[in-house]
Amino acid sequence: MPLSEHEQQLLEQMEQALYAEDPKFASQMQGAGAKAAARRRMIIGGVGVLAGLALVLVGVSTTMWVGAAGFAVMVAAVVFALTPPRRAKMALGSVQPDGSVRRKARGGGMRAARGPAGRSSRGSGSHESFMQKLEHRWDRRRGGDRW
Repeated sequence: MPLSEHEQQLLEQMEQALYAEDPKFASQMQGAGAKAAARRRMIIGGVGVLAGLALVLVGVSTTMWVGAAGFAVMVAAVVFALTPPRRAKMALGSVQPDGSVRRKARGGGMRAARGPAGRSSRGSGSHESFMQKLEHRWDRRRGGDRW
């Protein structure tokens, strides 16, 4: 059963908040897709090493340039197998009390989210953990604010 658009948006917002709160943990929680991609890179790298080794052996009996090309293929295959794949970087930021993510500005500073009066909406609750903020939002939805 597919998620509704609102549920997908909430899920994406929670994922962005998790990346903003703890990017190391969020990257570790990538599912089997990352493991399958790493396994695929290792297999391709292994095949490349074998092809390079074959070129080195052919180069020993023919000419030095074929052996040098085989060695280069082997090195490139090992580098390919051992480096992690590039992925789109999520822009880091901070989680706001309402659960939204404030993105990092291009100049290196943080863009402040402005309230209705033009003042920054940062309050004393900005030092809460991700889970505490989720609990506060849940309590507000349920109608009673425990804190």
